[in-house]
Amino acid sequence: MDGILPVYKPTGMTSADVVSKLRYLLQMKKVGHSGTLDPSVDGVLPIALGAATKAVPALMALGKTYIGKATLGFATETEDLDGAEVARVKLTAPFTDEQIDQALVTLTGDITQTPPMYSAVKVNGRKLYQYARNGQTVERPTRQVHVYAFKRTGPSRFDAVTGTQDFPFEAQVSKGTYIRTLAVDVGRALGVPAVMAQLTRIQSGGFKLEDTLDLRELTRETAPAAAQAHLRPIEFAFPHLPLVALSASQWDGVRNGRGLPLSVAVADEIGLTYEGVFKALYQKEAAEYRPALMFLANEGIG
Repeated sequence: MDGILPVYKPTGMTSADVVSKLRYLLQMKKVGHSGTLDPSVDGVLPIALGAATKAVPALMALGKTYIGKATLGFATETEDLDGAEVARVKLTAPFTDEQIDQALVTLTGDITQTPPMYSAVKVNGRKLYQYARNGQTVERPTRQVHVYAFKRTGPSRFDAVTGTQDFPFEAQVSKGTYIRTLAVDVGRALGVPAVMAQLTRIQSGGFKLEDTLDLRELTRETAPAAAQAHLRPIEFAFPHLPLVALSASQWDGVRNGRGLPLSVAVADEIGLTYEGVFKALYQKEAAEYRPALMFLANEGIG
């Protein structure tokens, strides 16, 4: 079973939990996910099975879309509701929706983010959350990300008793973007602490929520057929890649790593299929196409 499986990850599970459960349900060893979701976040988690695990970087590059809620007035150590509170400013009057919208606009396009201390980014070989749990702080590397869209999706709500204000949002972002940090940065733009209160990933790797398979409904007996029904071919990770169907003689050369003449296509990158199955990604190099990624083996069964 080689391909890409769009899975629904519920809250309370880690992405690693999903991988582990699929290995058990499908009796497969070669299973990987394309983008970690925090335990408190639910939504779309594309899973690569068998030879498709080599396509994970391409899946992650396709971008992600989230819906959620941000709260103004307090902040936590984790930038979401899972962490201890570290700052609070009681709002005496609400921000207007127009002020919130202006703050969101400043966080679109190419922006620089500093990953949260409670994240899996590695510094000196250790994950940031490992430092955080030991009460240590380290200099965190900044990263460039792209926010395609960040918009309020409904009216904000002000709570005069708690002195907080929340608003629903949708964010379409590149890989590596921390939505928790976006929520905090909205507060920073408005001059108050803020936190991400809720988050759902509604699109990732070209899949939407309605495309996903819910593992909570499966058993060892029902999982293989259900997975097969939801499985997408490896080339789904390369939606704009021109595909070239190989002849038997060409396939014999490709399976042994040989190049192909430039006359087979005109693009810089091409996908190669044989008998309808995606086999390789080739790139143009000087006078011929050469292998970049090979998807030859059906390696998942354990």
